[in-house]
Amino acid sequence: MNLEITMLRNAGFAILALVGMLWKEPWGPTIVSAAADNIRDLIAAAQGAPAVVCDLAADAVGNGWGGAASDAPVTPLGGHRLPRHSRGRRRYDMSADDVRFLLESLATRDACVREIAVRLLGTQGGDEVGPGLLQRLASPDSTMRSVAALGLGLAEPASAVDALVRAVGDPSTGTKANAIWALGRMSDGRAVRPVIAALGDGSPLVREAAAGALGHLDSASAVPALLKILKGDPVAEVRRTAAWALGQLEATEAADALASALRGDQDAEVREMSAWALGELDTKRGADALLAAAKGDENDSVRETAVWAIGEHGDASAAGALGDLLASEKNSEVRGTAAWALGQVDIETAPKGLIAAVADADTDVRTRAAWALSEIGDSAAIPALRAALAKEPDADARKAQVRALIHSGERSERLTELLESKDPEVRKAAIRGVAGNDGVDPWPWPEPRPRPFP
Repeated sequence: MNLEITMLRNAGFAILALVGMLWKEPWGPTIVSAAADNIRDLIAAAQGAPAVVCDLAADAVGNGWGGAASDAPVTPLGGHRLPRHSRGRRRYDMSADDVRFLLESLATRDACVREIAVRLLGTQGGDEVGPGLLQRLASPDSTMRSVAALGLGLAEPASAVDALVRAVGDPSTGTKANAIWALGRMSDGRAVRPVIAALGDGSPLVREAAAGALGHLDSASAVPALLKILKGDPVAEVRRTAAWALGQLEATEAADALASALRGDQDAEVREMSAWALGELDTKRGADALLAAAKGDENDSVRETAVWAIGEHGDASAAGALGDLLASEKNSEVRGTAAWALGQVDIETAPKGLIAAVADADTDVRTRAAWALSEIGDSAAIPALRAALAKEPDADARKAQVRALIHSGERSERLTELLESKDPEVRKAAIRGVAGNDGVDPWPWPEPRPRPFP
């Protein structure tokens, strides 16, 4: 086992060092000093590499699309995908020979080589690699067609749209799913009708790809079909992606269906995504379902996302319930998001649960509660804030508490006492507070964790 771990580590260092050199990263040469800055060396190192190492290297190359988008439905490495970072498009100046070499490498049986090759091709402009990938999209080999569709989605050549639309009818599930995914990335209106039709495909992978693509194609005509999927698809992952797409499209007419899914879907991830989507809609329809989920859903993530959505809507009528939630909720992430949400609503009186939360056992909750109190500016919170500041061990929480004291109307003589604090950040905040509320450092500005995306 130790030998296997050593081999895995060495292979990973070699591949990642080569990637670092390609991108001129400072860490590249320090790992394997003898590695050459050459695409052929990287492809050679990828030959037979363990899937987990190859996946890390593929992530280092970049997937061509930053943000929250999912990876392609079908990739050479199959089920070994790791979460992608938001790297966006990275560019490597390849020669025509390099491009030809990588296109030829797509024909290998080695999954890692195909993975690295197609991702390197995806860093190039569509005009440079599009013709070669389009030629392979017409290959009799379904594996080659699937990889070519992946590459076209990464490179996004405008000339590929018609061919990808035709590939939506490909007999290969992998090619079909990847073509749909690529069309979603390219956001061309010609894709809307065939992708909507693909929501009726017999393969869950294709239906999921279609729902995700429709979220990017930005067409209201997709909403009825997505609603049908949300209400009745037998596969939870497909329903979840449909909920995401409806939120992405900001389809207010979907509020009732999303609220129903939030109340009754058996899958927690579908409920969580439905809560997120409701938070994206410019309507208060679904508010009752969000509040019920925040109070009573059995899943922590669903409760937290429902609370986030309430905060996004800025619904002042929910302030009392959010304050009660702060007092009763056992999960610290849900409590922290509830505190953040209270800072989002327009109220003048802080709920008792929020005031008490400045003494919460969790640092993030205390920080967010103090931030929310600074947004509300209720003088009733001053005694609790004073007590919390006196024993607060965390620097950011202390800054938030000082800010809250100032915005809540703390007396100048009390602020003057803070000038004697041993904490330089407290002294700095107090100086700004004495100078006037407008001079208060706005940090920290707590936010909940990123919302779910497919």
